[in-house]
Amino acid sequence: MAKTISTVLGVVFILIGLIGFFAPGFLGTHLSVAHNLVHLISGAVALYFGLAGTLSGARLFCLIFGAVYLLLGLVGFALGSPAAPTIPAMANMGTDARLWRVIPGTLELGTMDHVVHVLLGIVFLIGGLLTKADIRRTVETT
Repeated sequence: MAKTISTVLGVVFILIGLIGFFAPGFLGTHLSVAHNLVHLISGAVALYFGLAGTLSGARLFCLIFGAVYLLLGLVGFALGSPAAPTIPAMANMGTDARLWRVIPGTLELGTMDHVVHVLLGIVFLIGGLLTKADIRRTVETT
């Protein structure tokens, strides 16, 4: 399960990273250049674990990445406050109820970013937690 989750979400991360360069407000998210680069790097790492990594490596990646993304989303909700983005490409997005200026003018995360991060965290954690059975099944059949 972890290898599948890593592969699928790796592709999604890379696609979103590329889309963000052309549509910085895609689906209400705040996709700055810095945010897009994080997505591209995250996607490449996820693809590595999904396609070339071991099952136990992919499981550990999913657990760690899931915990980080879940925490990132929750912290974003906690630290975000009503504000308008200061990144020029997002000037027309208006005020966001939970904008978190991680690096003002460079990396700013809004409500939709927090929602997506929480959901990604949950999916990665599920992939990691459900892989215990996959590892046992692999060991039993070899």
